[in-house]
Amino acid sequence: MEREIRTVGPTGVAETVGAALLAQGFAHVRAPRMRALLEAAGAADWEGFAASWDDLGLDTYMADGGRYRRRRFACFAATPAGIRRKPHQPHYQSRDYNPLNGGIERWFEPVTEAIAAHPTMRAVLATCHRLFDRLTPPGTRPDSWHVEVHQFRIEARPGEAGRPTPEGMHRDGVDWVLVLLVRRENVASGETSIHDLQRRPLGSFTLAEPMDAALVDDNRCYHGVTPVLPVDPARPAYRDVLVVTFRRG
Repeated sequence: MEREIRTVGPTGVAETVGAALLAQGFAHVRAPRMRALLEAAGAADWEGFAASWDDLGLDTYMADGGRYRRRRFACFAATPAGIRRKPHQPHYQSRDYNPLNGGIERWFEPVTEAIAAHPTMRAVLATCHRLFDRLTPPGTRPDSWHVEVHQFRIEARPGEAGRPTPEGMHRDGVDWVLVLLVRRENVASGETSIHDLQRRPLGSFTLAEPMDAALVDDNRCYHGVTPVLPVDPARPAYRDVLVVTFRRG
C-alpha cells in the first residue's frame, strides 16, 4: 500500500519521506508538501525554472527510432562541503539497466549555466543530498556522491504516444532517484508504477501537478511510466520532468 505524504511543514515532510523510503522503497510526495520542502531550501522563481524546458535538444539516441524525447544533462558532486558542477560528460548506462539505449556513451546538450545555478535547482540538489545521505548507512555512505540531472520533455502527437520510460519497468543503476514533475500540457496517462525486485507491484500514482514528486530507492525497486497521449490532437502535448539520481562513487 502506498504511503502518501501528509505531514505539513518542511521538517515533517522530510521525516515522512524518509520513513516511506525506508519502509517501502519509494515515496509519492504531492506538490504542496514538495513545495514546502524546496522553498525551505531556498527555491524561488519556479516559473523561470520551468520555462527552461522550452529549450531542450532532441534526444537522437533512441534505439526505437522515436523522436518524442528532448533533454539536457549535467553532472554534479555532492559533498558535506557543498555541491559543485562537474565538467560535461556523457551519460552511460549498461544494457543490464537499459536494454534499449544502454551500452554506449550518450552525449546530450548540457544544462545551461543559468539553470544549473538557479535557486530551484540548487534547492532540489541540496534537499536530495540531505535526504539521501541521511538514509544511506554510515558504512556505505560516500564522501562524495555522483549526481546526474536530466531535464526531460516527452512529446505526444496524434498517432504517436510519448514514452517516458521506453526501456519499460527498470532500475537506473544508481542508489537514489527523484522524479519531479515540472509541467503537463494536454496529455493523458503517464501513470508511475513501482515494483519490488521480484517485479511485484508496490504502488502506482500519476504525477499530475507541478512539483508532484516520486522518490525511489533504486537498489530496492523498479519503476516505470505509461506512455502519454494528447488529449486535444490539435494542440501541443508534452510531459516535463526533472530527474535527479545519486550514486556512490
